[in-house]
Amino acid sequence: MSRPFAAKQGPIFVDAEATGPQRSMSLRLILDTGATTTVIKDSVLSAPGYDLSRTTDRVPMTTGGAVQTVPRIVLTRLTALGHHRFGFRVLAHGLPTVPTISSLLGLDFLRDGILTVAFQSGLVSLT
Repeated sequence: MSRPFAAKQGPIFVDAEATGPQRSMSLRLILDTGATTTVIKDSVLSAPGYDLSRTTDRVPMTTGGAVQTVPRIVLTRLTALGHHRFGFRVLAHGLPTVPTISSLLGLDFLRDGILTVAFQSGLVSLT
């Protein structure tokens, strides 16, 4: 299933849903084929029920040349581009404060499929 995006400007946004221990929430992701791992803004992870202060799994993350240690959590489910990933690990990070961006959809979500980005038609799909 193809999803529209603004082909003539800005990044490619993908609507998604993250499910945690208490509830599901809608997210707006940036499709980032340069990110090896999906990153969700740490400030939004409390909504589905994650408490980052209790997370013991922390991993190094390289951002713009700096390496930071960030929490890694396991989402109950992440749905994007018509696909579900259950028990999906994501990194929690304080991404830039931009209201429309809550996370980055990385290669780890895309690897098992065929990603098609059609700029002429303004459609993106994962099959």
